[in-house]
Amino acid sequence: MSVSVNDEKNRVEKGCLYLVATPIGNLSDISERAVKVLSEVDFVAAEDTRNTGKLLSALGISKSMTSYYEHNKKSSGESIIRRLKSGESCALVTDAGTPAISDPGEDIVRECIKENIKVTSLPGACAVIVALTLSGMDTRKFTFEGFLPVKGKERKEALSELALEKRTLILYEAPHKLKTTLEDLLEYFGDRNIALCRELTKLNEEVMRVTISEALKYYTENDPRGEYVLVLEGTKNTVTSAFWQEMTVPEHIDFYVTQGMKKMDAIKQTAKDRGVPKNDIYKETLK
Repeated sequence: MSVSVNDEKNRVEKGCLYLVATPIGNLSDISERAVKVLSEVDFVAAEDTRNTGKLLSALGISKSMTSYYEHNKKSSGESIIRRLKSGESCALVTDAGTPAISDPGEDIVRECIKENIKVTSLPGACAVIVALTLSGMDTRKFTFEGFLPVKGKERKEALSELALEKRTLILYEAPHKLKTTLEDLLEYFGDRNIALCRELTKLNEEVMRVTISEALKYYTENDPRGEYVLVLEGTKNTVTSAFWQEMTVPEHIDFYVTQGMKKMDAIKQTAKDRGVPKNDIYKETLK
């Protein structure tokens, strides 16, 4: 039997890890190459074997699977590496989208590189890019942050830093945390334009293009549903992120006062810049 050039180019190689993008909602977005690899690899490493089992069943594929997710990535990753080194081929998939994007797949890729194991990635669906292209925001320069830290100093520091980002910003958020995140974005970013994308590629796909305050008002009155991709316009503030780093706290506050802010507002903004509680800055002014 003759082998076409295309078949030869896309043959599944032994000892190779394949990062296989899977649909984020619409099954028709699976690529022909992804189906071929999923059909021919020795085993599939999946974020959730139940969800991947449904996908494989819909594609008419029966395949040995192993789980690989955040809480077992060390032990499972070591097992996958051993199998790859023994000559088996593996397809790594997430529940939806491209592996290694805000996903523990990045860890096993690094381990494979250390062990000189071949890794290749099959292009496909990615919620980040879908949301960005639908947002109407500037697509020439953008930054993907994934999920914000949940709480505490780390979250405050992240918000303070991102508030100064001039590029279009993309975040992920779960429905039960959306309102809190919108409140924080309004406090740290001001009332910027935002696109809230949900159910991407599905029948009920929705993109809400509003300001942060309008989004907060809507979701105060309506329950969020589904996973969200948030796309925010970058700041138009010309002040650089490092402008205050050589300043003392009083000098930092005075900078904003000279810009026309009331002192308490200046204290609040200084606290945001430095990623610390407002009371800490206030105490500094009393010394």
